[in-house]
Amino acid sequence: MTQPQNPWTRQQQSGQGSAQPPQGPVPPQVDMTPRGPSAPQHGVPAPAEDQRLPKFAIPAADTLWWVGVHGGAGETTMSLLLPGTRAAGHRWPIPPPPVPTPVVLVARTHGSGLRAAQRAAIEWASGVVQGVAVLGLVLIADAPGRLPRVLDDFADIVGGGVPRVWDIPWIEEWRRGEDPTPENTPDEVFEVLESIYALRASNPADYPAPY
Repeated sequence: MTQPQNPWTRQQQSGQGSAQPPQGPVPPQVDMTPRGPSAPQHGVPAPAEDQRLPKFAIPAADTLWWVGVHGGAGETTMSLLLPGTRAAGHRWPIPPPPVPTPVVLVARTHGSGLRAAQRAAIEWASGVVQGVAVLGLVLIADAPGRLPRVLDDFADIVGGGVPRVWDIPWIEEWRRGEDPTPENTPDEVFEVLESIYALRASNPADYPAPY
């Protein structure tokens, strides 16, 4: 599989030179332990057909895909942040057997975004989406400040249905339509990218898929 380029490093952010892809094993500070289920589960009922994401065929599991679970989720922004990855256009990318393609779900933190993320997580957990290895869910803040308690609690529930959850804070420059750059990208985002890059750079073919 083609490996994505390394995300920006903090050295790049401070103008101290260009980043090089990491060599050797995954850095020990990156915790890749799943917090939730890492494979579909028996007995989970699939959502109704009209509640499922569309699918499209890809020729091979050759990269990581961002699956925005609703319009405006931020999957295109995430693909810009981590070169070599692709936005799936709110669809499941399905490769031929036997190797699954790694995907990360993307949603906003408003109520409709969290509900869409929950539906996608249930769809994957039910086993009806063959050929994808869900690595986790990126939640992108839909507004500045802390989430209301009811949404924060709901986000915890939704996050329990996927292997991992990463949080992206509100970034005013992105709201204004500016492309993400090292200068307008806070440290929290670098940490998310480093974690996802490390997962992708490990052996994603080991993640189970319901073939």
